[in-house]
Amino acid sequence: MKGPGLPLCFFLAVFSLFWTPSAGLKTLHLGSCVITTNLREMKNGFSEIRDSVQAKDEIIDHRILRKTESLPNTKPADQCCLLRRLLRLYLDTVFKNYRTSDLHILRKISSLANSFLTIKKDLRLCHAHMTCPCGEEATEKYSQILSHFEELKPREAVVKALGELDILLQWMEETR
Repeated sequence: MKGPGLPLCFFLAVFSLFWTPSAGLKTLHLGSCVITTNLREMKNGFSEIRDSVQAKDEIIDHRILRKTESLPNTKPADQCCLLRRLLRLYLDTVFKNYRTSDLHILRKISSLANSFLTIKKDLRLCHAHMTCPCGEEATEKYSQILSHFEELKPREAVVKALGELDILLQWMEETR
């Protein structure tokens, strides 16, 4: 009796190992560059810290990632470059300079940064294979975003950008 049940148990164990990690994977089509990432994990991580981060944002009338001009309607050919530059901004400036004494928030930010590093590595490969060009639109949109970022004091800009991370994650999810 033990013999027939063993293959079924083995199959279920292997299936759960392969299915579980990929449950939140999303394929991003960024022009000619195609990458896979776990957006669900990033969104869940951000949702755990959103309230805490946004509570520190005292400037409610200023947006860095303006929904109407920056991210939506970016041509597919420019999405890869724009994302690559935004990841660099978040990794080099936002995540690195966000200050809090809350260890839970710091762990979640570290996890988000690690996810961004993985995406950045994949985008670097696309760039190396000439499938991630930087066109005029990507350059212009990134310049607008950077301008909005630099209009604020450094600490305020970091808090604002981290608080708007959901806009970036939503845009990434909507890329086709």
